[in-house]
Amino acid sequence: MNIKRFTAPTSREALAKARMAFGEGTLILSNRPTANGVEVVATAEDTLSALDGSAGASSNPPLLAPTPARSAPQRASQTAAAGTLGRNAVEEDTEQLAMSTLSFQDYVRERMLRRRHEALNGPAEPQTLSERSRDQEPERERMPAPAVVRHNPLRSIPMDIPPEPPRRRQEAASAHLAQSNNNQQSVMNELHAMRELIEDRFNTMAWLGQARQNPIQSNLMLKMIRAGYSPSLARAVLERMPEDLSAAESVRWLMEVLERNLKTDLAEPPLYEQGGIFAMVGSTGVGKTTTTAKLAALCARIHGPGSVGLITLDTYRVGAHEQLRSYGRMLGIVAHLAHDRAALQDLLGLLSGKKMVLIDTTGVAPRDPRKRDMLDVLDLPHVNRLLVLNAGCHGDTLDDVLTAFKTEGSQQAILSKVDEAVKLGPAIDALIRHQMVLRGVTNGQRVPEDWERADAHKLISTSMRAPAKSAFDPKATDLNFFFSHSPDTMNERGLVDA
Repeated sequence: MNIKRFTAPTSREALAKARMAFGEGTLILSNRPTANGVEVVATAEDTLSALDGSAGASSNPPLLAPTPARSAPQRASQTAAAGTLGRNAVEEDTEQLAMSTLSFQDYVRERMLRRRHEALNGPAEPQTLSERSRDQEPERERMPAPAVVRHNPLRSIPMDIPPEPPRRRQEAASAHLAQSNNNQQSVMNELHAMRELIEDRFNTMAWLGQARQNPIQSNLMLKMIRAGYSPSLARAVLERMPEDLSAAESVRWLMEVLERNLKTDLAEPPLYEQGGIFAMVGSTGVGKTTTTAKLAALCARIHGPGSVGLITLDTYRVGAHEQLRSYGRMLGIVAHLAHDRAALQDLLGLLSGKKMVLIDTTGVAPRDPRKRDMLDVLDLPHVNRLLVLNAGCHGDTLDDVLTAFKTEGSQQAILSKVDEAVKLGPAIDALIRHQMVLRGVTNGQRVPEDWERADAHKLISTSMRAPAKSAFDPKATDLNFFFSHSPDTMNERGLVDA
């Protein structure tokens, strides 16, 4: 029997050596790890076929066949020989045939049967594995066994496939490629930004040079910035000013352009005559409650106290409901309190027959998380929102408030505390850029005397009137700093009608 042992650092190399020695019909008998790698014991399938044929030609008696009577000395000698053979049965069978998985199972089954037979009938002459296989051949012929394919690990391993490339190298290469692409994209973005900055800067320098050559345009630019208008709106307007106008005509043209771009309701009926459901929204302390009382008093003066309904949602500020209720008692109007949206809907249904229903809300900051909840409560049919703006706020603050409280559809606002504002330019500038419709102006605390209609001509004239000198007023030499960055594309968006 041709059995060989192969050792190699890895199992793949050991199997390759066995295949080179025995060819395609290689049968693996055992494998185990060693200190130097892996040890594989293999043989050829032809060797086992030849061994099975020689076992079939043997004529030994079966295992359980009856034996003839023997004498006592013969029995003693047979008993001693049986003990010797019993001790070496495993070694003989191993030398005759190197077992595969199926043959080892047959061997174990036969050995258990032999031990059971010896325990019942005494020790008998042992049989070799070839004899037992010959005895079992008639039974196998009578009952055909299913064909079992012998396990050959070499046939399941494709030896000619090249080794896979390391994944770590692929991942490192892909990461390096992605990083290089990101770096290139960032460089391109920086180049584009630099190009736009250079173009805007050159355009600004060219425009400033042209403005210096035209002293009327330069003076009007300085006048608008001192009045509180933003540099972007000033440049968008003055870029369209005709060049053949005199100083007086240029001022008149500028005033007309600003008046045309400030949207008001002067051509429509006032709020207290038009009627409807209006909710006052805005930041804290801008005068929402006082404005509500002024509108209620004006409507009650014309249509009677029974035509006005008052609702307050302000449950946060101390004394808010009592303040509105006090105004209501002076006017003969009942002020109701709504805690949530359902209560507001019920009150609106109750007051549906009123000419005008005014809702006073809680003042919240533009970035307050409660702002969204308050606006959701007011998201009801036929409820119009009036944004109350403090005319004395800075332009950036007004921009923040308008951006936070603007709603879809009609944008309406009320300008409060005009008497406290030093400059009306920031408020008018914000209203023009955000395309808000100004519905009224309040200029004091008296109810209802300090209420005025929104007159664009009067507001623009007041804003352009020269105020007292201030440390915040720029000089003519400071215009370059106001145009260090490009203005908003207001002309392209149609925000200025010049």
